[in-house]
Amino acid sequence: MIEPRTIHLEPEAVMAMSQILGIMLDQMFDAETSAMWSTEHIIELEARLVSPAEGEPIELGIDDASLLLQGMAFTEVMSEELPWIDTVRWVTDFVTMELRQHWTEEEWHNFSQS
Repeated sequence: MIEPRTIHLEPEAVMAMSQILGIMLDQMFDAETSAMWSTEHIIELEARLVSPAEGEPIELGIDDASLLLQGMAFTEVMSEELPWIDTVRWVTDFVTMELRQHWTEEEWHNFSQS
């Protein structure tokens, strides 16, 4: 875990993030996307998301947030033709803002350079 933070998430946010991770795992069976993400990281992150009691904080690293953001971006691209794409975009923007706020722009920049 890189640059860990203790974060309070609403139960609905945890559920949405778990669904994103599930979509990512489903894509791991596709030959084109199988190398995009680490199966172990996805499974470990999902376990951390769902293990605390409701309302308890969750420890996330910038690498975890990045993985979730990648999954949301993938889901948004794959949903372009669906009638609810505006809702998907709004949720993606909202969750992106919520996750990114826990690290500075410098930390994000340094992480993206590594």
